[in-house]
Amino acid sequence: MNGVTMAVGQVRWHNKAFWRNPASAFFTFAFPLMFLVIFTSIFNDTTTLPSGLTVNLSTYYTASILCFSVMTACYTNVAISVTFLREEGVLKRVRGTPLPGWSYLLGKVLHSMVLMVILVVIVGAFGRIFYDISLPTRSLPAFIITLLVGAASFSALGLACCALTPNADAAPAVTNATLLPLLFISGVFVPVVNSPRWMQIVSGVFPVKHFLNAILESFIPPPGNQTGWRLGDLAIVLVWGVVGLAFATRTFRWEPER
Repeated sequence: MNGVTMAVGQVRWHNKAFWRNPASAFFTFAFPLMFLVIFTSIFNDTTTLPSGLTVNLSTYYTASILCFSVMTACYTNVAISVTFLREEGVLKRVRGTPLPGWSYLLGKVLHSMVLMVILVVIVGAFGRIFYDISLPTRSLPAFIITLLVGAASFSALGLACCALTPNADAAPAVTNATLLPLLFISGVFVPVVNSPRWMQIVSGVFPVKHFLNAILESFIPPPGNQTGWRLGDLAIVLVWGVVGLAFATRTFRWEPER
């Protein structure tokens, strides 16, 4: 049995462990919907997308919460859960079994991508039913590829964040500190229009803004780009994923610090 096959088998194990904690599972899926309902209730106006298209904020927030869902499932979930597994000694014990360590981690990443797919379906269906959002049709291939690139890249960055986190107690703080500010200045939570120059520069360096732009373009394609591709932003997200994976490969620890 090769390592990839073993990794796929680990997805089932991670899935069982996930659903055995119903409170955590419930809030994993409820959290993005709560943000969607709150933001669309507070803000009732229109906004202009990076493509120049003007849309209702309910449409904008459905797309931005889809973006948030990917990062929640693939960055936050991987960074925190893998850190806890390491500090509890699970990763150390896995290294002592015939299962390759990378297969175990790949299984964890694949399970996070399964959660991402479920979240995207739930948020998209919610937006369609309650806000009459038009779902992508001609731009569906670009939307799917964008989701996959984002999921893979943010999973790799989650492993890199795990490598930077010293212990389990620090995991939520480090993970949220590296993500939440970017969610605000990149426009995920609040549409950023005519932002200060420094904010544009900072947000342009990191992958959150570029992933949001790619999601918006593929979910709400403008008249001039009905296929929904935004290859420049996707390339930046992919580069961040490769850098994160390289960093995690060199610095990842399999044993607790203490």
